[in-house]
Amino acid sequence: MILEGLVTTTDAQGRPHLAPMGPKVNADFTRLLLRPFSTSQTGQNLLRHGEGVFHITDDAALIARSAAGLLKEVPATRLAEKIKGFVLLDCCRSFEFTLRTSDTAQERYKLEVEVVATVTQREFVGFNRARHALLEAAILATRFHLLPEADIKAEFEKLGTVIFKTGDRNEIQAMHELSQAHARFRTGARP
Repeated sequence: MILEGLVTTTDAQGRPHLAPMGPKVNADFTRLLLRPFSTSQTGQNLLRHGEGVFHITDDAALIARSAAGLLKEVPATRLAEKIKGFVLLDCCRSFEFTLRTSDTAQERYKLEVEVVATVTQREFVGFNRARHALLEAAILATRFHLLPEADIKAEFEKLGTVIFKTGDRNEIQAMHELSQAHARFRTGARP
């Protein structure tokens, strides 16, 4: 199964780096298969440092903003328990992991990691239609460079309708931000 969430890694200066990721997860959550692009900071951090944390969150807006590169800074963290890394304070569950195997032969790395600590921080509230749609929009935002413009526009319109009808203020604002990021991408403008 692929599970959408957030990964924190440690950059070369020892600071936390946050990125959305949908790893393949085994049934008992003891191993994850991460597939970051070779050009990603997350992939480079994991190859250099070999440790990180996968987070399950019900904050779809945070995932969306992270996917579109709209976060100015990483949200509040604490130090991990079993690895040298960072755990988001406001997440539902965290899975500290260490890198076991790496295949870097393709554009998307295959990094198999082993979970060494799991913490439940709070209950998972769940996703309404808006949060599901926002997750899809966030995934779409990571593929602006891969998909035809007409497909992106049509999908954003459909997802936006759901978010604007059923979302809260934070989710609606995140969709506006994704739409602005898409407009900047189309025009080649910098964020």
